[in-house]
Amino acid sequence: MTTFARGEVSGKALGNGATGSSAALEGRPTVKYGVPMVGAANPGNTSGVTTPGSFALKPDIGGPLMFASPDGPGMPKASVKTAWDFLPAGWSVVELGSVEIDASDAAFAKQSNPHDTALNTSFGGGKFVTPAEFAVYLPGCVSRDWRGVVKSSHKHVPMHLKAAGGVGCANCIGETHDFVEFNLATGKRLRVIYPKGFEPRTQLEHARLGIITPQMQRVAQREPHLSPAQVRDEIGAGRMVIPANINHLSHKLDSMCIGRASKTKVNANMGASPISSGTHEEVEKLKWAEKHGADTVMDLSTGGNLDECRAALLANSCTPIGTVPIYSMIIGKKLEELDWPTIEASLHHQAKQGVDYFTIHAGVRKAHLKYVKNRLIGIVSRGGSLLAKWMLVHNQENIMYTRWDDICQILREYDVTFSIGDGLRPGGLADATDDAQLSELETLGELTQRAWRFGVQVMIEGPGHVPFDQIEYNAKIQRKLCHGAPFYVLGPLVTDMFPGYDHITSCIGATSMAYHGAAMLCYVTPKEHLGLPKKDDVKQGCIAYKIAAHAADVALGIPGTRDRDDELTKARAALNWEKHFELSFDPDTARAYHDEDLDVDTDFCAMCGHDWCSVRISKEIQEFASGKAEGFERMGGKDGTVAGAAKKSAALTAEQQVILEKRGVLSPDEIHKLAAKTKKAVGSDRVGERANERTSERGGEAAAEGKLSCHSDYVDPETAQRLQEEKLGKGVLVQLDVRPAMGIAKEDRVV
Repeated sequence: MTTFARGEVSGKALGNGATGSSAALEGRPTVKYGVPMVGAANPGNTSGVTTPGSFALKPDIGGPLMFASPDGPGMPKASVKTAWDFLPAGWSVVELGSVEIDASDAAFAKQSNPHDTALNTSFGGGKFVTPAEFAVYLPGCVSRDWRGVVKSSHKHVPMHLKAAGGVGCANCIGETHDFVEFNLATGKRLRVIYPKGFEPRTQLEHARLGIITPQMQRVAQREPHLSPAQVRDEIGAGRMVIPANINHLSHKLDSMCIGRASKTKVNANMGASPISSGTHEEVEKLKWAEKHGADTVMDLSTGGNLDECRAALLANSCTPIGTVPIYSMIIGKKLEELDWPTIEASLHHQAKQGVDYFTIHAGVRKAHLKYVKNRLIGIVSRGGSLLAKWMLVHNQENIMYTRWDDICQILREYDVTFSIGDGLRPGGLADATDDAQLSELETLGELTQRAWRFGVQVMIEGPGHVPFDQIEYNAKIQRKLCHGAPFYVLGPLVTDMFPGYDHITSCIGATSMAYHGAAMLCYVTPKEHLGLPKKDDVKQGCIAYKIAAHAADVALGIPGTRDRDDELTKARAALNWEKHFELSFDPDTARAYHDEDLDVDTDFCAMCGHDWCSVRISKEIQEFASGKAEGFERMGGKDGTVAGAAKKSAALTAEQQVILEKRGVLSPDEIHKLAAKTKKAVGSDRVGERANERTSERGGEAAAEGKLSCHSDYVDPETAQRLQEEKLGKGVLVQLDVRPAMGIAKEDRVV
């Protein structure tokens, strides 16, 4: 395993903070992954780094740098490799046009048997040459229809190409291989060479052949900032997945994607336990989760009829369903009895049912277990702890690791996506970003490459519990080691001392993790660490994480993401409550909170009351300044004064007018007297009287019936300034001179 020195910037191992940490962390071995010193620098103060919400580099659809934050100082650089660098045996890809090779490839290409050669350049870092120059390196292997770089599954001699029938030259294609040419969304043209008779099964394999599937088309509809070709290219690069089991597509599944080129997604966990819940309750929670924004759902059942529960969720879900297959593998038997026939049968069964993605904890290896003893809480992943115990009992390597290639073949058959589990994720802040976690992450990168060679889609699971200042590093070391495969994280919690509120502590970390590159956030509910979530806990977790995901997407500048925010702001500025509720993510809750104090249509809410509503006052200032204020007699009222021109709304009762004339901060009782009329009161006889009053006041204009409306009265500017000067002192206020627009004499002082 490649070794690095963690904390080399300071010469000390990383602890909980910039000054080291608790005694429990002392004596831990030096770790390996180049973690920057905590608090070493503030990216916001670093020259050349953009402010949050913008990009150091333009988002590159089809390139390795996607919607993610600018790299802070010391952050690992993105891998330049993608899934194209890990093709199956017998595959090659050619970028048509200019040829790029490096010195070692050029030297190798000059050997005597050019047909035994294929160049491998990873689309980067080499010297550009013309097709004619390329012919010098590979004489006889460049023809009119063969211009480009060959990328293959291995270095130099990937397929033992022979002059008589390999794919090293265009004239040889046809005996053993076929090829397809297509344009990427970026305009580059590829020629993909693959074994004759190959039939694509997975979304990744279709993308490699340039095919845009119906599922990719649907994703582009749901992600309007992406074209179908861009979706295909991101999947082909391994940076996006569409979890869509070919058998689940026959049910209600609505195809979606997970990847950093798309909007951030949210997963909701559910499932029956040995002592709580059942199939009916879990289906209800599924519907509740989908209603409140869950993009995928994981069935983590460990009790009851697991098969029945899983089948019910798959039959009723519009979202992809994921599972952790090892849970069902050990039901009714001892862990020590787990063997390959059991694993194989369970994977086939769940894949045939239609499960869209599997969490497989294959990255927990024997060599990693020595690091666990230095932790405060050890292994907190159920799958990780089960497999760690299995390894110790049998004194063998993790069976999921040794059988990985066999597992890949099963998943390819049904197009099940890997969600490679982080069995050694930290369970507390003290254990974050330690040897165990990062050693496993390096293995997850290896497993990603192997899965891509089988054409299987991959996403990577991540922590857990991470101090806020370590979040960016966690996101970007994953991006490097796993070559941009989508990162799917559990939170992370940024503090451990708020049980009962972990949906809040974790969505803080989730927002940051998504901003720095995570593609999907696994929700945490208020019941985390305490019990099995109930229906309302699911709602609270979903909404907290939709907030986190949306906040990150707004900060990343994903096109169109902020449109709904802006429309709601417009409705709020217009004091349009119905539109306000309609645009809210959870209209029922927003309406209930509003109607608790003011269940009538007013141009203020119970927080500020009428006189202190800044939005209403701002509106009036604009109306005054524009000279378009309706119902305002410019030259004064009956007494000829500005104050006399201020009109009381005809919708106000005499009692409400008296309260308004107090011109002070309203007490709760006064707020209720002011406008908190119940719907029953609104329907009383007084409504008709007020309607008549409004009709009379408006000169016969018809008034809305059955609905109490409280319109704004205009602030007396002289009184307003006098009252504010009494509190703030003279000369403190900024004067806004609206007198010319209002036709008021300059002698009249107004705010």
